[in-house]
Amino acid sequence: MTENYDAILLVSFGGPEGINDVIPFLENVLRGRNVPPERMQAVAHHYELFGGISPMNEQNRNLIDALKTELAENGPHLPIYWGNRNWHPMLADTVKQMQVDGIQKALAFVTSAYSSYSSCRQYRENIAAAQDQLEQGKSLQIDKLRAFYNHPGFIEAKADRLENALQQFGDKRCDVHVAFTAHSIPTSMSSTCDYVSQLQETARLVSDSVNAKNWQICFQSRSGPATQPWLEPDICDHIRILHAQGCDKLVIAPIGFVSDHMEVVFDLDIEAKQLCDQLGVQMVRAGTAGTHPAFVKMIRQLVQERMDLSAPRLALGDQGPRGDQCAATCCPAAVRPPVQSTAGRP
Repeated sequence: MTENYDAILLVSFGGPEGINDVIPFLENVLRGRNVPPERMQAVAHHYELFGGISPMNEQNRNLIDALKTELAENGPHLPIYWGNRNWHPMLADTVKQMQVDGIQKALAFVTSAYSSYSSCRQYRENIAAAQDQLEQGKSLQIDKLRAFYNHPGFIEAKADRLENALQQFGDKRCDVHVAFTAHSIPTSMSSTCDYVSQLQETARLVSDSVNAKNWQICFQSRSGPATQPWLEPDICDHIRILHAQGCDKLVIAPIGFVSDHMEVVFDLDIEAKQLCDQLGVQMVRAGTAGTHPAFVKMIRQLVQERMDLSAPRLALGDQGPRGDQCAATCCPAAVRPPVQSTAGRP
């Protein structure tokens, strides 16, 4: 059996591409949240350090170019559209253009490998909201591709990036501790989804691939008030503990992220690196999947398995492939407590 689709839609978070974009972008990110102005300004400063440019949009362009080449060589031959949650090209505008172009049925690839409200359900809500703005009387079906945290292509890409980082320690690699990082989320959110168990599975599969024995999952980029519990340990707290235990060689591998963006380049390449330098810990940051050939191939395979129901649904480990459809009660949003006026991240 086959399913006919006539386009691929890449859906991502989005990021500013200049100083004048930063505040409008953050306003989009924080819309509906009671975040004090000083917090927004503190986050804006992170972007200002990089000229107001997040690497995310450029990385998405590179990924689309790589995927176009992959599809041209191996099929299926489908056009690729791109829409973001928080910055141009905005998802609603892209979906409207898809309708104008006569697209009737598309597959959405979301640049997040895991299942939680913010990494899956919220994107599905964004897609539905964009569809609600379409011209009445014309249908445009958009089906999200499954979570891919344990897909062989994702694991291979992450393992290669980690191996490249470990090789920088030469014959001392057996002394290196690996800290796998992912975006922290409120514990009230993590308790109602599979985010943590999926991260644990990904970390296990990646570490086994490169024979890394000494590793731990850490979290970064928390944004809630101190009164709200979030997933821990924070990466910088973990670095301090490692240093106290005598560790002086560290690889930080951001397995929770598909590509570099501000929370990778600021939280890890600046904050964590500065802390390591202060403590005398030699630190190397592993790359994200980016346009790794195995990762690009994985996207094509995810598309093909939805178009050809006889195609294999690839997954490593014991958890098997994630289903295509999410339950109505899957990954609910966390209940947000009142935000206090202390500077932090969104």
